[in-house]
Amino acid sequence: QVQLVESGGGLVQAGGSLRLSCAASGRTFSRDAMGWFRQAPGKEREFVAAINWSGGNTYYADSVKGRFTISRDNAENTVYLQMNSLKPEDTAVYYCAAGGRYGPGVTDTWEYDYWGQGTQVTVSS
Repeated sequence: QVQLVESGGGLVQAGGSLRLSCAASGRTFSRDAMGWFRQAPGKEREFVAAINWSGGNTYYADSVKGRFTISRDNAENTVYLQMNSLKPEDTAVYYCAAGGRYGPGVTDTWEYDYWGQGTQVTVSS
């Protein structure tokens, strides 16, 4: 079956960096958009970043633009999220999403068919 497994989360001080990885198995996503979302306690899941099938197009939430970078390695069926200059408000569970289409709905959760289990990112002040 299809699985998305995130890794790389943890505890970091404000201003620090983390790199999240999401390894997919069970099918290839080399022709699909992939994305990252996050959910803080008591809040709805929100869009963070998305990348098209080739990696040539990316899109970011305003709150992370200039600090986070999404990338992918289709040979490894893996998507990454490099997070720099982290802030306490970045604290959340981060989810990888795959199987979407890179279009107007790329920021919506319903666009994606597959989800990972999430990885916790905690930024201390």
